[in-house]
Amino acid sequence: MRRLRQRADFLAAATGAKAPVTGFVLQALDRCEDGPVRVGFTVSGKVGSAVERNRVRRRLREMVRLAGRDRLRPGHDYVLIGRRAALTLPFARLIEDFDRALHRVHAQNCRAGRMNQNPPRRGGARRLATPHAGSH
Repeated sequence: MRRLRQRADFLAAATGAKAPVTGFVLQALDRCEDGPVRVGFTVSGKVGSAVERNRVRRRLREMVRLAGRDRLRPGHDYVLIGRRAALTLPFARLIEDFDRALHRVHAQNCRAGRMNQNPPRRGGARRLATPHAGSH
């Protein structure tokens, strides 16, 4: 299991299936390849101080380590977006929610992942030079 580190990978995963639960939001993208499982974690400043954000991130990482080995599918990217509730929920509940969220994202149609497989482009769209017809 590898970690997602690049912003483009996080943005691509955001286009895939989503399963919100009490303590986090799970996003999953089928890369349509047989590569390794990749997992990313993000916790915004809205959750709390740096100490609280790090605690949420550690709890989510441990949850994935314990519950996800057999449940995560090869060739998929997973992003967990931590919520403040992850601080106070019992750990067993987080694991139950993770299993339920995995089931939901895997049950969703893979078509969304295939349509949005390409990461967002940098910069704007290119404009093609078109001749101006009869101006002047």
